[in-house]
Amino acid sequence: MKLTSIAALLGGVLCATPVLAQVNLTAETASPGGSTHLSAAHMAEIAGTSGIANIQLADGQTLTNSIQNVAEGKTDIASTPHILPFLMNRGVGPYGELGPEKGAELASNLRAVYPYTLGIFFLFAYDAKGISGWDGLEGKKIFNGPPRGGALTNARAMIQIVTGLKDGEGYEGIQTNWGQAAATITGGEPDAVVLPELFPSARVSTMGASGKVTGWSMPKDIYESEAMQKYIKAPGSAAFEAPVAEIAAAMGDQWTFISEDETFRAFATVGGDVVHKDMDEELVYNLVSAYIASLDALKAKAPYGDTVNYDNPSIGMCGANPIKYHKGATRAWEEAGYEIPDCAKDM
Repeated sequence: MKLTSIAALLGGVLCATPVLAQVNLTAETASPGGSTHLSAAHMAEIAGTSGIANIQLADGQTLTNSIQNVAEGKTDIASTPHILPFLMNRGVGPYGELGPEKGAELASNLRAVYPYTLGIFFLFAYDAKGISGWDGLEGKKIFNGPPRGGALTNARAMIQIVTGLKDGEGYEGIQTNWGQAAATITGGEPDAVVLPELFPSARVSTMGASGKVTGWSMPKDIYESEAMQKYIKAPGSAAFEAPVAEIAAAMGDQWTFISEDETFRAFATVGGDVVHKDMDEELVYNLVSAYIASLDALKAKAPYGDTVNYDNPSIGMCGANPIKYHKGATRAWEEAGYEIPDCAKDM
């Protein structure tokens, strides 16, 4: 629980007339419509309103590039799933050209400031496409994310673990930037979609307005398999289980959800915004303190606000995740009454 004193201290500031902030910052995030963009946009609003900083926010970005920009000192704040700093640290995947040494050097510059769940990965398709489920994807066109990034990496891995199919071999993967995703899906080119979504997100709401849609749970035996459980425990991922009835109720009449029992199984991708390790500690403290004090307002801005772990700074931290909290952020969270595990602190 956040401390009342923190909220009271900042409440008057947040409601005051906007003042000219003394610091100019740049930030990069994903396209509007999800928890990632919402948190970054909220931070930009709160920072400006409270006179802490003017944040110039660029949305619709490929987050693979965004965190590298922060690590290199080209951008001040960036949104990221936790899988990306992990891959950067090892110099693999989208950071293969960096190599392990340079990748680890850059990843060591990143520090977390606040968390969120980006989305739940699952399979869905318009009923008109006639997809039977996970067993009907061979030879199909599947929209699986932007051209680069954690979403694409996770979607490809999920499809391969569940079906054994690889992008470009067992099926044709389709990728566009996040800003074009809804138009690509509703335009009818892909036969099916595997993306991280929220219940509901703007993108799936748009789909539902265009026709009947079905979403499929991961098969229980695959979900419980050693391969999938190992993947779910990797940096940037977390297990997700929920009653089918609850998801169906949240999504509306245009959506149908299929599971072999009454439980919907998938995995979530988790992450948070990051800054450079050398960002001024007092600046980070002030930014995160104002953000924490306005969490209720942030959650109220979207129907999924209470479900994406905006107030759970421990989610996805520690283990193989190389990212730790900036000292200023740790101080802000702890003073607000939240617990940060020692393994997530920059000592």
